[in-house]
Amino acid sequence: MENKKLLLVLGALISVTVVIVIVLILRGLGGGGVNNAYIEFWGTFDSPVVYEAIIRDFEAQHQGAKIVYRQFPYEEYEQKLLNSLAAGTGPDLYMIHNTWLPKHGDKLKPLPEKIDDLKEPLLTVQNLKRDYVDVVFNDFVYSNQIYALPLYVDTLALYYNKDLFNTAGITGPPQTWEEFNRDVELLTKLNSAGDILQSGAAMGTARNINRSTDILQALMIQSGVPMTNADKTQAIFERSAQSLDIGERTLQFFTDFANPATRVYAWNDRLHYSVDSFIEGSLAMMLNYSHQADIIKSKNSRLNFAIAPMPQASLTDIKNFANYWGVGVANKSQNSDLAWQFAAYLTSKEGATQYLNNTGRPSARRDLIDLQRSDDEVGVFAVQSLTAKSWYQVDNVAIEKIFADMIEDIYYRRSSIKEALRNAETKVNVLMQK
Repeated sequence: MENKKLLLVLGALISVTVVIVIVLILRGLGGGGVNNAYIEFWGTFDSPVVYEAIIRDFEAQHQGAKIVYRQFPYEEYEQKLLNSLAAGTGPDLYMIHNTWLPKHGDKLKPLPEKIDDLKEPLLTVQNLKRDYVDVVFNDFVYSNQIYALPLYVDTLALYYNKDLFNTAGITGPPQTWEEFNRDVELLTKLNSAGDILQSGAAMGTARNINRSTDILQALMIQSGVPMTNADKTQAIFERSAQSLDIGERTLQFFTDFANPATRVYAWNDRLHYSVDSFIEGSLAMMLNYSHQADIIKSKNSRLNFAIAPMPQASLTDIKNFANYWGVGVANKSQNSDLAWQFAAYLTSKEGATQYLNNTGRPSARRDLIDLQRSDDEVGVFAVQSLTAKSWYQVDNVAIEKIFADMIEDIYYRRSSIKEALRNAETKVNVLMQK
């Protein structure tokens, strides 16, 4: 009898233990548990410290989740990413440039409509349009599916030397390109031999101007140059629109600043790199992105400079050039649902606030732009993200080289404006046909 009682007690204990274990396992599979899921996240410009608190908060909300961020040098990033994805050893989540969807979209898994254990979708296309600035939809949505979410949106703005402006009697930065030309004439100083002692603006050449090809593309977009046809199968920026050769006139406008025969001559290939010239105090105006402000201050803390909106072709039709990165999920990820949950958290109002505070970058979220609007440095860029534009590029790196070669063909008089523009269009179309 005693043995039977002992067996009954042991059986009951075993049954209770089994039930408890099963309940714990089920809790781990549902209700926010992720059963020790590992997510590898790759990026380039941001250091790991940027994400530490964001990752810690996400992991606290998702039991068993482990997010590991790896940073790579920009020069190596894209090729390392492609190699690792091809070998099946790539990350679950990675940063993509806003122009990458045409060439790397096949390597991304779009945001699923439904994720198990979540009552509501992480994000819908309608909510993306509501929450983020317009350019994000154009760059990261294809066939009504979301392929990436933005960390920020940056644009070109005008950096200007206030001391040089004061000396020239100029009371404020130019708002239009006509005013820009006027100020360049006042600010540029030449010696008797025609050498540039002080430059009004870094414009007209390719290799010694930081982001020269972005500046030219911004001018084209502002001027209404059609970069591609409607179905994005062909580049058409050399062709005239409404009987106006706006592509040629825009390219002429940019390259005139490096032509000694023009009134706006202010730059040549013998001058120091544009950012260095600005830091040295010999350059009055340059067009650049938000991150340059910290670089300038770190190298010349006494430089009296300010940042103003990008000059415009029309003040009633503001257009700014977008350049930014977002996060997408690899189509071969074994934990793609969790990776998308982290991407959504990272770019949510809570996550984005931490990210922007850590990096000083301008917001892609509409609900955070007003919080940055009054900031002396990032405010201009945040507001400009509302009018940011981009265009369909099948290979941004190759197109950058094509545009730089086009500028240099004109500067070194290897081609006429029309020939250089036509050659560039042909080369871009070869890329698009691939």
